[in-house]
Amino acid sequence: MLKKLLFVAIVVAAMAGFLPPPAALACGIVLGMLRMNAFESQSAVWAKWLLQASVVALGFGMNFGEVARVGREGFLYTAISITFAIGAGVLLGRWLKVPAKAGFLITAGTAICGGSAIAAIAPITKPSREELGMSLGAVFTLNSIALFLFPAIGAWLHLTQSQFGLWAALAIHDTSSVVGASAKFGTEALAIGTIVKLTRALWIVPVAMLAAWANGSGKRVQIPWFIMLFCLAAAANSYFAGPAAWFSGASKLGHHALAATLFLIGAGISVETIRKAGPRVMLQGVLLWALVAGVSLAAIRSGWIHL
Repeated sequence: MLKKLLFVAIVVAAMAGFLPPPAALACGIVLGMLRMNAFESQSAVWAKWLLQASVVALGFGMNFGEVARVGREGFLYTAISITFAIGAGVLLGRWLKVPAKAGFLITAGTAICGGSAIAAIAPITKPSREELGMSLGAVFTLNSIALFLFPAIGAWLHLTQSQFGLWAALAIHDTSSVVGASAKFGTEALAIGTIVKLTRALWIVPVAMLAAWANGSGKRVQIPWFIMLFCLAAAANSYFAGPAAWFSGASKLGHHALAATLFLIGAGISVETIRKAGPRVMLQGVLLWALVAGVSLAAIRSGWIHL
């Protein structure tokens, strides 16, 4: 009962705005590592739905014209990034002799949108429970590291808000971690990071369809409809001036819900999660992530990629 009360109290504090995203994540990781998550089986499901709701709510604070512009310009960058990541990931997996299905899952997760991509592709490739656990463990662990590491590197290199938002969107796995890291860096970084990351997440549809074709699977590919709702929210905020106060409140609530989401994600990280990844899968994930992050950062700092 005490574990449940503590869990609920932290979620309420985050939703009320008393707990910023980095602190919420840290609280979640502590609870997870100490095996004090009283809702371990439900946390992942709650985190998924709360993330989608918070992203849609954030749309009420954005300009639709800017969303369209950044999304359009980010489309080419995400296409190049995903193609590079998938090619490099497949080669790394073969070189490290990672089981084929686990290697492809960690590659897809790194290239597109972390756990969401793995969840979408797993029913198509039909990995074993162990392979699925290894790939998810690696992605969740690296996501948690990114939330602390990326803002520190961005500040150390004196990246602009635009540069950091673009880098986070191209190099961090999950949407939640991109939004969390960008929010910590600044308002402009949050807007750019969210839009470009959602553009990148849309690639889950064609990649999953290609995987289904290659595996001869008849599985239906799930379309991330919450991205469309995010665009509609931005359009409402831009073209309907009447409910401006409501839109502002919804956007603020989205920021608070994001902190609660990060707490739920952190609470799902445990020693067992890290152990599940296994040394070879974790090494593939780390090397591929470092390669994608390093190349994209170099391209952004040199001016080859910009918004």
